[in-house]
Amino acid sequence: MMNNKKILSVGELLLRICPGGDWLETNSLPFYVGGAEANVATALALWGLPSAYFTALPDNAMSRELARYLEEKTIETSRILYRGERIGIYYLPKGKDLKNAGVIYDRAHSSFASLKPGSIDWDTVLEDIGWLHFSAISPALNKNAATVCTEMLEAASTKNITISLDLNYRAKLWQYGAAPTEIMPALADHCDLIMGNLWAAEKMLGIPVDQSLVGTDTKKDYLRHAWLTSEQIMENFPKVKYVANTFRFDSGEKGIRYFTTLYNNKTLYTSKEYLSEKILDKVGSGDCFMAGLIYGLSQNHANQDTLEYATAAAYQKLFIPSDATHQRPEEIKQFMTTYER
Repeated sequence: MMNNKKILSVGELLLRICPGGDWLETNSLPFYVGGAEANVATALALWGLPSAYFTALPDNAMSRELARYLEEKTIETSRILYRGERIGIYYLPKGKDLKNAGVIYDRAHSSFASLKPGSIDWDTVLEDIGWLHFSAISPALNKNAATVCTEMLEAASTKNITISLDLNYRAKLWQYGAAPTEIMPALADHCDLIMGNLWAAEKMLGIPVDQSLVGTDTKKDYLRHAWLTSEQIMENFPKVKYVANTFRFDSGEKGIRYFTTLYNNKTLYTSKEYLSEKILDKVGSGDCFMAGLIYGLSQNHANQDTLEYATAAAYQKLFIPSDATHQRPEEIKQFMTTYER
């Protein structure tokens, strides 16, 4: 689908700080380099695809160190804009989900959140790009960020670039007076691949969850709903060719139950189901799944193979403490063949 062009991930680079334990007594806080799109870019580069990243950072020594950190992971960083005041931060203990009420954002007035419409030369940023990936986190920041996303997608569409969207919903964002359903449908109009879950599709695109269908909490009904939601997305957004859904449910006190779907050409593909009594860190699992989809589809892998790889990679990420994965393709494929419940 890409003709050997680069895959560009666009979004805010963040530092995740993880309070917990005796951090006050030890004067020590673990942190990770993150941001949904940076996590995708990291995985794609690790898996041998030409991965580029666009964000905005203040022009200082810390930003340059972060860029070098990404470059060491073979991510192309030449498109990064160095302007503005600060790097975005969020606080979340290890093991917690970003949808958790405990997440604390410290992103106001960051370089990325301060981007203005008309300030980016998208012809330059999109040069040699065959696939563009972004998430719903960026337009959630403020009105200007949403308009910047619109400019980006319009420019990418004129260049026939494949576009993917992760419907990340963050309740603590979207605080500038616009509901997601007022912003996201127009952005989804440009997309070829949309990934999320049933509830994100409702929050972002206004596609309702049938409570009678999911109230039974059975896999059969969830899969049926995935079919219906995917059909509705494609009806509402004719450019969309693929719809992916993740189903990640807590199991026991610290465990997880995980499976996914991919819809294309009137067919719903379903992944293997994974179960674990305990996981390490939920952050970045969805990003890893998204990267797996891009990895397979950009190389024209079969839909079922693409889905299984993406799902295995995302499940393995639940046992990795950093925001991005460090699992290589051979490790993921080996896991796929040896996993037992």
